[in-house]
Amino acid sequence: MINTGEIQSLETVDIDKLLSILPHRYPFLLIDRIIEIDGDQKAIGIKNVTINEPYFMGHFPEKPVMPGVLILEAMAQTAGAISLLKLDKKKQV
Repeated sequence: MINTGEIQSLETVDIDKLLSILPHRYPFLLIDRIIEIDGDQKAIGIKNVTINEPYFMGHFPEKPVMPGVLILEAMAQTAGAISLLKLDKKKQV
C-alpha cells in the first residue's frame, strides 16, 4: 500500500501554521498548537486556557469549567488541521 501524502509523524504545528490552514479565528480558534501527530492513530492539540476566556463568565461563575462542546470543537479543529496538512502534503508530491 502506498501512503502518498500521509503524515507519519510531526513534532509541532505552531499557531502561525494553524492560522494559515484553518478558517477559525479568536474566540473560536480553540487550539494553539499541535504537539504530536502519529499517522492516522492519534494527535495531540493544545489550547492554553486562561481564566480570562469569555465562556468562563457564565460556565460556571464559582467553578469555571471549559464547556464540553468547546472541548469537542477543539478536537474537531485538531482533526481538521491534520486533514488539511495531509492535503497540502499530497499536493506537494
